[in-house]
Amino acid sequence: MKHASSLFAAALVALALAAPAQAQTAPAPKVLRYAFEVAESSFDPAKVNDLYSRTLTPHIFEALYKYDHLARPVKIKPLTADGMPQSSADFRTWTVKVKPGIYFADDPAFKGVRRELVAQDYVYSLKRFADPANKSPVWTSLEEDGYIGLAELRKQALDGRKPFDYDREIEGLRALDRYTLQFKLQESRPRFGDELAASDLHGAVAREVVELYGDQIDAHPVGTGPFRLAQWRRSSFIVLERNPDYREMLYDGEPAADDAEGQAILARFKGRRLPMVDRVEISIIEQEQPRWLSFVNGEADVAYRVGYQYVSMAMPNGKVAPNLAKRGIQGIRIVEPSSHLVLFNMEDATVGGYTPDKIALRRAISLGMDVATEINYAWGGQGTVAQQPLLPFTSGYDPQARTEFGQYDPARAKALLDMFGYVDRDGDGWRDMPDGSPLLLQMAGQTDDRTRRINEVFQKNMTALGIRTRFNIAQWPENLKAARAGKLSMWAVGFSAAGPDGQSSLSRYNSKQIGGQNMARFKLPAFDAIFDRLQVLPDGPQRLALFEEAKKLTIAYMPYKIRLNRISTDMLQPWVVGYRRPVFWQEWWHYVDIDDSRRPAGRSR
Repeated sequence: MKHASSLFAAALVALALAAPAQAQTAPAPKVLRYAFEVAESSFDPAKVNDLYSRTLTPHIFEALYKYDHLARPVKIKPLTADGMPQSSADFRTWTVKVKPGIYFADDPAFKGVRRELVAQDYVYSLKRFADPANKSPVWTSLEEDGYIGLAELRKQALDGRKPFDYDREIEGLRALDRYTLQFKLQESRPRFGDELAASDLHGAVAREVVELYGDQIDAHPVGTGPFRLAQWRRSSFIVLERNPDYREMLYDGEPAADDAEGQAILARFKGRRLPMVDRVEISIIEQEQPRWLSFVNGEADVAYRVGYQYVSMAMPNGKVAPNLAKRGIQGIRIVEPSSHLVLFNMEDATVGGYTPDKIALRRAISLGMDVATEINYAWGGQGTVAQQPLLPFTSGYDPQARTEFGQYDPARAKALLDMFGYVDRDGDGWRDMPDGSPLLLQMAGQTDDRTRRINEVFQKNMTALGIRTRFNIAQWPENLKAARAGKLSMWAVGFSAAGPDGQSSLSRYNSKQIGGQNMARFKLPAFDAIFDRLQVLPDGPQRLALFEEAKKLTIAYMPYKIRLNRISTDMLQPWVVGYRRPVFWQEWWHYVDIDDSRRPAGRSR
């Protein structure tokens, strides 16, 4: 017995000694850290349209389909759907099966019961865009899809000043059974399937969650995706953590056979469970210097869109600087499917209107803008002069096009102003309106360094034309809200493509989307007719010809000055593995890994 007691005591001692060792060897959480240059506006998919909020939402919510992260050209695959969508021959009826066994992240709204994702969740989520109470900035885009009965349901709520009737079934949006969705559209929509791959907007939201949190739903995003919100200090700091209820999703992809980078990423990660990181921390750092320093000092793992001041320092002549390369830092330079433009409010007393004199003013301003200088001074060379409203990598984009959008011709600008009566009438050295009142451009802007430089170039260009300019500075979300409400005269802002169809870029000219995408409040029946035809035509020569007609009208009326197509440089710390910049989608955090063994000695999380 004494011998047995000794053995037992020795075993206890061994266990006690082993416990700290085991604790020490437990893997530390993998944390991905980087910064946004602009603050988020909301976590509610029905209420967002800005890039930064739409980068957060698809990591929490899931649409029916997704883009293959590695495939180039892009390819759509099922995400929560069980197979690809089935359409009728006329592309008006679409049917989708939801995969059983997918669950929302746990939340008090579910009262301790696991909540399965069902077809009705997508019906409810889409109806939320039509609910007037949500003031969705993308309702006008969704309305264009033409779900039978949805616009009427919205009108009923507006006319009767009653709450939106979510329980009323409509023909265009139905759950045929627990796992079967059916969409019926008023007209043919050959590319409707692409709409179902936008997790940033069309991820499923549970009705119980919305009803529990009410006006606070912005701060309580609950989805079926790989992450959940753990911390939010509005416009300052955001933490997403691994969703413990996330189903088994394994890394896979279909890179092209000759895509060496994609094939290497696939070989390394194929079969790994997603997400590969445990936590994502996002800091809002609007100024470029502290944002860049946070990366150089190792506090951030990714420098997403390196600022204009530091691009030449980070990647001179397109190669990683030797001092950074020595540390193992990686650099990636890509052309984005995005543009930066100046919007003219078509309802504004100064720059708006459709009469020849108003059109001449906008075209003169456009011709007087030295975009090449702006690209070098404000963007660090990270852009190309834009020639059209359509974006790179989208249908209808012509890389060989040369148009008035890309012209810098101050002499012609002055001639237009003179011809239409914008001359100095009182001898003060500044041009006046044709009626003799002062001509003053009111440009909205933000406090960041890049906007300041953009404004410097613009003011210099306008001064050369004899036009006075005033800049009204506010926070970006405030300017966005004001622009949608038609309260800004002019604003320099960017747009990105959310999918491969070029028509999405033309939404900002469609009168039905005033208050949403159409922040210029442009209204032209001839353009609307072209837009409607583009919706129903299948891809082919006839549709491409219509794109060209649309482009001509965008130049002729100039509600937007399309300035540049953006080039971006991303820098990665050596311990970030598997990064590949998405083309049209924003979700990528769950596809990267953090390899702490690559960190320098003495530097840890």
